[in-house]
Amino acid sequence: MKKIAWITDTAAQLDEAFIQQHNVHVLPLSVVFDEGSYRESIDLTQEEFYDKLRLAKVSPKTSQPAIGEMLELYEKLQSEGYDFAIALHLSSGLSGTFDSAQSAAEMSDFKVYPIDSKIGSFPMVKMIEVGDRMFAEGQDADKVVATIQGMAEKAHLSFIPSSLNQLHKSGRVSGTQSFISNILNIKLVITFVDGVTVMKEKVRSNKRAKQSVMSALRKDMETGTVPEVAAIHCNNAEDAEVWKKELLQEFPELKVSVVPLSVCVGVHAGEGTTGLSWVSY
Repeated sequence: MKKIAWITDTAAQLDEAFIQQHNVHVLPLSVVFDEGSYRESIDLTQEEFYDKLRLAKVSPKTSQPAIGEMLELYEKLQSEGYDFAIALHLSSGLSGTFDSAQSAAEMSDFKVYPIDSKIGSFPMVKMIEVGDRMFAEGQDADKVVATIQGMAEKAHLSFIPSSLNQLHKSGRVSGTQSFISNILNIKLVITFVDGVTVMKEKVRSNKRAKQSVMSALRKDMETGTVPEVAAIHCNNAEDAEVWKKELLQEFPELKVSVVPLSVCVGVHAGEGTTGLSWVSY
């Protein structure tokens, strides 16, 4: 049986048990504040990030792993006797990480299959799970890559920022839009379309925003199979747990987990953001 390594980045938000079980090597995304750069999950915890974000006068920036860091990892895996690696990264529509992985793979003697997840967070976890299971069943790399790419087309992630304050600070909306939206309690529903985030709806009240996301979920459940859903959040596990309970009341057999989003999402969406993510089969 071939010795296979998985590579991803911190957009996937893998826990340590998953990393060990599936032999995943995680490259950290970075957040750059005025005083310096911090590698997600290494130099900065979720709690520390949001503490710093609240105090920041200037919105931080995000940064991808360097090509040199990728090449170093590829050489290390080759020296440890791996036959090849699958490198699954955050959507190329949001980050240059996938493009860097492609460039690094071309520069390395080690065989790497870079994959654009076209999304982030929970669907990346499911892609690794499915791919690892296929390898255990004896499937070849080309088949696994094709399957994961197919999953990327059926992955969904929608989120609702708690307010537009951080979107304004990060330059995504104007100060006037932020002020008016907060006064009128307008909520945005932001979703992934073809690998980029777009505003799907602008509605009055969080309840209506959640109904919009739930409608998308019900539609996918009617046309396909959705065995698991993640209630995602930016430092707002309490509201994500509420959404989980609401999901289980309507779909008692559904597997629902509560998953934090990468702090790189928090840079733009802001603290308090919640949403749902799933993969339709």
